[in-house]
Amino acid sequence: MLTVELQQVCKSYDRVVAVDSLSFTIPPGTIFGLLGPNGAGKTSTIRMMIGITMPDAGVVRLFGEPFTRKHLQRVGYLPEERGLYKKMRVLEHLVLLGRLHGLSAAEAARRAQHWCERLEIAEKLQKKVEELSKGMQQKIQFIAALMHDPDFIIMDEPFSGLDPVNTVLLKDVLLEMKRAGKTILFSTHQMEQVERLCDSITLMDGGRAVLQGDLRQIKSRYGRNNVQIEYEGNGDFLQHSALVQSYNNFGNYVEVRLAPGADAQELLRSVAAHSRVSKFELVEPSLEEIFIEVVGKNHA
Repeated sequence: MLTVELQQVCKSYDRVVAVDSLSFTIPPGTIFGLLGPNGAGKTSTIRMMIGITMPDAGVVRLFGEPFTRKHLQRVGYLPEERGLYKKMRVLEHLVLLGRLHGLSAAEAARRAQHWCERLEIAEKLQKKVEELSKGMQQKIQFIAALMHDPDFIIMDEPFSGLDPVNTVLLKDVLLEMKRAGKTILFSTHQMEQVERLCDSITLMDGGRAVLQGDLRQIKSRYGRNNVQIEYEGNGDFLQHSALVQSYNNFGNYVEVRLAPGADAQELLRSVAAHSRVSKFELVEPSLEEIFIEVVGKNHA
């Protein structure tokens, strides 16, 4: 049974089409990336998945059934727009949110204590929300999305405002949830995190899906036509090379996209003639590069 199934879903606001005939599925126990530039329709899609708005056409199914409000007890949602009550203390706030998901006050308090210890903020339980940093508040909302033990977890920009240490902490929790059979949807602009975590993706642009499927298969379709080079010397000669379609130079490190039909070994000889090479590696394109290419073609 699929956790999520969208079939030809459409949504417009006045004359603006936000989502246009969108279809995708998410199997249980997987991490799914819903990606796209600003205004692509990601948030509108999520809102229809959890009943904040209703589709103009098409069908949304959760857990094998057409969406109803009862499904929300099995859903955890971290919205992009954070919404905590600033004057409330952390513990009472989490208890309130837990009770809204059907937990008793005692059970909500117990789970709040557990999760705050797990995310290393137990000492903040009696603090008011407004006394916390943005990163700490993000952790509180993260806990609120998980404490009722949902089967489907929606994370809209979950790592926003977090330092690298806390990003790893939340990432480890999400992978733990996946191993427990939970289904997770990411909506984010941080391609590096998606690339490391997601099993499959849907890339949206202009309300439509422009790229979908298993992430490993998508990357393999784009071939190994990217080269990472570390060198000592001047890399300016690359801008005149017929072997190079594009490149991103970071000083003594450069990422090169080979021109169609170009021979990587010929490029290596050319680089070695101008610089001292310490690394030359042919790699798959990153998800960020694929993202830029696909969205760029869609706007050409």
